[in-house]
Amino acid sequence: MAWILLFLAGGLEVVWAYFMKQSHGFTKLGPSIITIVTMIASFVLLSTSMKSLPLGTAYTIWTGIGSVGTFVVGMWVLGEPASAVRILAATLMIAGLVLMKLSSPG
Repeated sequence: MAWILLFLAGGLEVVWAYFMKQSHGFTKLGPSIITIVTMIASFVLLSTSMKSLPLGTAYTIWTGIGSVGTFVVGMWVLGEPASAVRILAATLMIAGLVLMKLSSPG
């Protein structure tokens, strides 16, 4: 269950990062509210997963999902550049996340 909560927390990190961008520095109310609510939910799920997962593992997976997820959203939704080097970097991050998961208890 902790892993499910952790992956949900990582997904919410992607959501709040996207809506933070859409809030234009917290000047737009709707995206600002979505940012804050999903940010709190993400932190709650992360902290709950940390009850049974090691700190380093949980935090690494959470930030990794957020980093790679926002990279993908940036490319597909916001039209940010998708160079070969950027895609390679994201691929290496995913490999690191898989290795972290495989090396962790639970």
